[in-house]
Amino acid sequence: MVIDALDVARMDRFWQEATRGGTGGLRLRCVPTATPKTGKNRLHLDLAGGSDWQAEVSRLLALGATRVDIGQGDVPWDVLADPEGNEFCVLRPGHPGVLADSGLVAICLDVAEEDRPAQPAFWEAQAGWHAVESHDWGVRLRPSPTAPVSLVMGPPAAPKTGRNRLRPEVTRPDATPGEYLDAAGNEFHVTH
Repeated sequence: MVIDALDVARMDRFWQEATRGGTGGLRLRCVPTATPKTGKNRLHLDLAGGSDWQAEVSRLLALGATRVDIGQGDVPWDVLADPEGNEFCVLRPGHPGVLADSGLVAICLDVAEEDRPAQPAFWEAQAGWHAVESHDWGVRLRPSPTAPVSLVMGPPAAPKTGRNRLRPEVTRPDATPGEYLDAAGNEFHVTH
C-alpha cells in the first residue's frame, strides 16, 4: 500500500505502531506529498480490534488517531483517522472475514454498483488474489484462503475528487513499473 503523507516519518511511525507490524506480508509505504487530504478516501484500511477492541481503540487514539464521522451511522466497528485524516476502521470480534486478532486485516476499496462486475476480475488479474466471498455487500479477495489480509470491494463509492491518497501497489515482473488506473479510475502502482 502506498500512502501519501505530508510528514512521511510521522506517518511511517504511526502505521508501524498501529498495525504492530502485522501487515500479512504487505508493505505500507508512505511517500511525500504537499497536498493535504480533502474528502473521504475511496480506499481505507481495516485493523483487527481483537478481544479487547476498546483498549485497542484507546491505544490508537493515544498514537495520534482521531474519531471521525463519515456518515457511517450505528455500525459494529469504530471509524478513526490517522494523523493526516485518512480514515480507517477498527473491527470488533466476530466481524465477518477477520482471520487475525490484531494488525491489518482488510484493504477496503469503494466500488460503485456499475463497476462491481469489472473490479474483482481486474484485481484478480493484477494482484493474483482470488475471490473467497461474494455477497450483496461486495466481494472479498485473498492471496490464499487463510491469508490474514483481504481486499474488500463494495459500495458505496465516494466521489473521486482527485488523486487517491492510499493506493495499492502490486509486484509484476512482466509489467512496466509506474502508476496506472484500475477499472474504476483508481490509481495503483506497479513495481518489479
